[in-house]
Amino acid sequence: MNEVQVIQNKIYEIRGQRVMLDFDLAMLYCVETRVLNQAVKRNIERFPADFMFQLTAEEWSFISSQFVMTSRLKRPKSARPLAFTEHGALMLASVLRSEIAIDMSIKITRAFVMMRNMVAAVSNTATDIAQLRKDFEELKLDIEDILADQNNINEDTRIQLELINQSLAALQATPPHKPRRPIGFCLPEDKV
Repeated sequence: MNEVQVIQNKIYEIRGQRVMLDFDLAMLYCVETRVLNQAVKRNIERFPADFMFQLTAEEWSFISSQFVMTSRLKRPKSARPLAFTEHGALMLASVLRSEIAIDMSIKITRAFVMMRNMVAAVSNTATDIAQLRKDFEELKLDIEDILADQNNINEDTRIQLELINQSLAALQATPPHKPRRPIGFCLPEDKV
């Protein structure tokens, strides 16, 4: 598993946004979580609500129940993690100002872009599936119409065949006619 995939595994969807949590970012940027959070507090004007927000107790409880984390044991019970959007995670690189932070911000950007592309591919696939279902239903209706028309043709043909059969039966039931005299010049049979 490469670094971008490792980072992708640390991206969560919370409140309809893809975010990374402060302790995961601290690990990636090779700093302690408290150092990262102090740098954010010193530069809070760089982190508006669409860059960063703090998890509610319910969100934190739900997320932490999804996996086993040692960082939850180290975090004070009252402290809830900060969640950083893609832009917030990138802003951290400028606040931390280290070589590792710059390198990691590039990898984090790539991970977010790959996630966005995967979501777009899935939504395109969903759109394609919906279109296929619609096309299939239309095709099904067309086939039913064609079969109904063919059944009507078959019914008409069946009726015509029945009439022909009745006419043939009537002709066969007619008594034979007495032989007619041949038309044209014919020699009597005894002179042939």
